[in-house]
Amino acid sequence: MTTSRPGRPHLPTLEDVARSAGVSRATVSRVVNGTRNVDPEIQKVVRQAVARTGYVPNRAARTLVTRRTDSVALVFSVPEHPADDPFLSRVFSDAFFGRILGGLLTVLRPRGMHPVLMLADSDEVRRELVGNLRQQHIDGVVLVSIAPDDPLPDLLAEAGLPAVLFGRPTTRMPISFVDIAQQAGVTLAVDHLVSLGRTRIATIAGPHDSPVGRERLAGFRDAAARHGHPRPPAVEGDFTQEGGEAAMRALLSDHPGTDGVFAANDLMAQGALLALSDLGRRVPQDIAVVGFDDSIAATASRPLLTTVRQPVEDMAAEMARLLLALIDDASQQIRSVIFRTSLVRRQSA
Repeated sequence: MTTSRPGRPHLPTLEDVARSAGVSRATVSRVVNGTRNVDPEIQKVVRQAVARTGYVPNRAARTLVTRRTDSVALVFSVPEHPADDPFLSRVFSDAFFGRILGGLLTVLRPRGMHPVLMLADSDEVRRELVGNLRQQHIDGVVLVSIAPDDPLPDLLAEAGLPAVLFGRPTTRMPISFVDIAQQAGVTLAVDHLVSLGRTRIATIAGPHDSPVGRERLAGFRDAAARHGHPRPPAVEGDFTQEGGEAAMRALLSDHPGTDGVFAANDLMAQGALLALSDLGRRVPQDIAVVGFDDSIAATASRPLLTTVRQPVEDMAAEMARLLLALIDDASQQIRSVIFRTSLVRRQSA
């Protein structure tokens, strides 16, 4: 018989779960601790018993046994900025990052894993992150890097720590990653503009020090050249709505005859549409606009934005699966998964 102190509710134990499930305490322990090679039917029975009894594992004790914390770090590695710079607030107001978190949770939650949000905005923080991984304070890392020449992917790869990168690394390194066929996606946008009869196309590019910005710009130039536009205008933006608005004004100032624009992400495309409205240019009659991402900004824009869809949620879910495989088995091979894009036609082009 289990007793408890007066006034204190009885907390369910492993023994309670074992009695409810009709299995041994050791079997319950293996299931709760995520030990492999337990029959799936037995796992199901034990988990049902856990739900019935309301048993909550002692996380500290479990960590001592499994040497796992059941937590993974979702790390956004960004350029260093002063504390009063609005850059960081712009980063986290972008729905793109929420889509990544949502995709991760679809895989992590069923495994009882918890994401821990971390911001790496200095070399000191990056070194601390690697140290925490070495000391097993967290089990692995999902890394989203928007910092130019970011050393963090190299640090993680060199340390041989469980990590998966969003986007292709800038150099060859032993780290798993998930990406899209960037240039193929941009080609969809350019081909669509040309199919509409646009003959003076231009782009609002991402930052030139950003790998994604550079790759999408290269894809735009290659696709435009194949359609007979060897030197199409390009104005650099910063992946924000404000940056897209300023870039659109600058583009029309230098190239007033532009009749088709590809913006390297939806936020900049949304800013471009605001500038065009202020300048009295009709969309798509005067200028057709295509974005990239198919984010919330695409359906918040007026007119609704034609864009290249990036399946962010699916990509994030795949990152979680790759990372869990590495955590379960450190001998797993490094893998890369490339997703296809698609064109979503709406009103702007």
